[in-house]
Amino acid sequence: MTESNSKRSSVMHFIQDVRSETRKVTWPTRKETLVTTGMVFVMVIFASVFFLLSDMIIHWAVGLVLGFGR
Repeated sequence: MTESNSKRSSVMHFIQDVRSETRKVTWPTRKETLVTTGMVFVMVIFASVFFLLSDMIIHWAVGLVLGFGR
């Protein structure tokens, strides 16, 4: 086998392996995808509110310590 045929053979083997592994994947249903996406949005909102409040409290505390905002 020449080097070109060997590379072509290994590429074809790789593609066959990828297709074989892809068939084994359990894909989520539409409902599962929507529920998971909704959970992500809810967590993003909670995290945003948490960091906003944390930032406001730290800003207030630093201003209190350093005498800003009077």
